[in-house]
Amino acid sequence: MALVLTEEQELLRETAREFIQEKAPIAQLRRLRDEKDATGFSRELWGEMAGLGWAGIPFDEEYGGAELGLQELGIVLEECGRTLVATPLVSTVLLGGSALALGGNEAQRKDVLTAVSAGERILALAAQEGPRHAPYQVATRAEATRDGFRIHGRKTFVLDGHVADQLVLVTRTSADPGQREGLTLLLVDAAARGVKRTRTIMIDGRNAATIELDGVEVDGGALLGEADRGAELLDAVLDRGAAGLAAEMLGGIETAFSRTLDFLKDREQFGTKIGSFQALKHRAARMFVARELSRSVVIDALQAIDAGDARASEKASLAKAQLGEAAFLIGNEGVQMHGGIGVTDEEDIGLFMKRARVAGQTLGDAGFHRDRFAALRGY
Repeated sequence: MALVLTEEQELLRETAREFIQEKAPIAQLRRLRDEKDATGFSRELWGEMAGLGWAGIPFDEEYGGAELGLQELGIVLEECGRTLVATPLVSTVLLGGSALALGGNEAQRKDVLTAVSAGERILALAAQEGPRHAPYQVATRAEATRDGFRIHGRKTFVLDGHVADQLVLVTRTSADPGQREGLTLLLVDAAARGVKRTRTIMIDGRNAATIELDGVEVDGGALLGEADRGAELLDAVLDRGAAGLAAEMLGGIETAFSRTLDFLKDREQFGTKIGSFQALKHRAARMFVARELSRSVVIDALQAIDAGDARASEKASLAKAQLGEAAFLIGNEGVQMHGGIGVTDEEDIGLFMKRARVAGQTLGDAGFHRDRFAALRGY
């Protein structure tokens, strides 16, 4: 497939860029951070995004969606990354929504996806339990009861978990932590008895939560996919998450790179533009190559998932690994090339470095995805 956008996708990009630049500049992230906003994102802005159809991009029309693909959602995520805008697109649409679209029954999809598409419901994927991404290292137990399941456990790093209306909870119904078998995904109301949520504000100003589950009871209608075989559904959701988050990171490195180039062209030392220094030219060239490669692998991964490509999982991990490394490089270089002012809060460039750190760890860092890619290739 050609690694370029169609005419319709270019139009979506232009519309998204114009809207986000006007409605959600970086100043909005600063305001949310400085005011310690209780939600962590603008509900008014999210409502406007839903009104444009963005919250329902990948969902079927019968659920209020646009029935487009992950590539179209990736376009919007990339534009969000350009101004570091905080939205529930990753937590609610990319992760939680994908779990419902791929594993929910008709009643669940009708209820949840319709509300998500309208911007009326926030979802969160509660999967991680340790300090690092380990999809099968799940100890949270869901014990079978007469009517459904009783859940005990603890989840960490749950994106937007502090304000989510419902949780897509990864539990273990058999086998031992670390094993791929025995996982079961359940849809749980965040306000259910026995659920305790503690907000965590991260270094990039975004929000996650630690969620404790003490005897939470759900009925059989909470099951997503098949019991004990949830890893198949989880893998598909995480592939979408990795590729979509890579698209958002791409937007961040685009802005960080362009701002750094502008600074190199404007800043003078010893009566000379510092962009004329050979050493800085070489470093900027390395950043350029990383950016161009990143764009190609992101488009390839999104297209592969939309097409049901047999190698989609490999390409999703390749994209996340590449973007993790590229964002780390460009974030670091951007701050260093700005000099002393780059490490102050006065300049925006440091915000891109901080976002790169958090996004790079989210859903697996470059090392995790390199290992996963190798395993998928049979090594």
